Amino acid sequence: MYAIRTAIAACLAGLLSPLASHAAPPPHLDTAGMVAYRAFGAAEEHRAFAIAPGGRWGWSGGAISPDQAREQAIGYCQERNEQPCVLYALDGETVFDAKAWPGLWGPYANAVDAAKARVGRQRGQRFANLSLTDPSGRKVNLADLRGQVVVLHFWGSWCGVCRKEMPEMQRAAARLGSAARFVLVQVREDSRLSRRWMQQQGIRLPLYDSGARGSSDDTLRLANGGRLNDRDVATAFPTTYILDKHGLVLFSHTGAIHGWSEYIPFLRHAARAGK
Repeated sequence: MYAIRTAIAACLAGLLSPLASHAAPPPHLDTAGMVAYRAFGAAEEHRAFAIAPGGRWGWSGGAISPDQAREQAIGYCQERNEQPCVLYALDGETVFDAKAWPGLWGPYANAVDAAKARVGRQRGQRFANLSLTDPSGRKVNLADLRGQVVVLHFWGSWCGVCRKEMPEMQRAAARLGSAARFVLVQVREDSRLSRRWMQQQGIRLPLYDSGARGSSDDTLRLANGGRLNDRDVATAFPTTYILDKHGLVLFSHTGAIHGWSEYIPFLRHAARAGK
C-alpha cells in the first residue's frame, strides 16, 4: 500500500492546491514526502495527511468523512514505522500541534523500566554495549555514556552520503552543546583514515574508534568480548540512533538525515525530560 501511494504521489507531483502552495511544509519530509504532500493538496475531500518523526508520512483522499480520512492517513503512515504518527492536515486546514511535536519520542522510560528492556535496535530496546576508544584514546563502553542523550552515528569516510551529511550534523551538535553527546563510529576502515578526512574537512565531531582496521573488517566489538556484524545494526550507511539516558533506543534512521536542525527540539526535549 505504501508503495502504491508513493507512485500515485509521484504522478500527481505537479498539481498544487492553495494548502500545499502556501502553508508551511510539514517537518522532516524529504523530497518524496514533499511530492506526496503536494499530491495530497490536490486530492478530493475528504483528505488527510499524517507525519511521524523521521519523515514517514501517509495520506488519504476522497474519503467518505473526515474521520475516515484521518484514520486512513494515520494507518498508512504507521505501516512499518516505529514512531508515532500524528495528523498534520485535514481537508483544507493545517491541524498540526507544533508544541507537542518534539515530545513524540516520549514517554521516556525510568530507570526501573529501562533495566527490564531487551537488548536490540528497535525503539524501546537497549542498544548493544559496544566497546569503543574515545577521542582521547581511552577505552570506553557505550554503557559508560549513560546519563545523557547519545547520538550514535555509524559512518565511513568512503561513504559519499556520509561525507555530505557531516557539516549539517556538526552545526546541529554545536547548537545542542551539552544537551546531547555525539558518538561517531567508523565502519569498514581504520580510524586513522576517518580522522584524517575529518581534519582535512574541518569536522570537529568526536570520533569513537570501533576497532575496524580495513574495508573487510565488518564487525563491531562488544564490551563482553563478543563481536557484532555491522549489518546487524545498520543495513546501510550512514545509520543514526538516538539513545535516551538509559541507553534505550528512542529513534533510528537509515541513510542521511534530512534537516538535522529539525531534530534539535527533539534532542533538547529528551535531555530535559528523560530521567
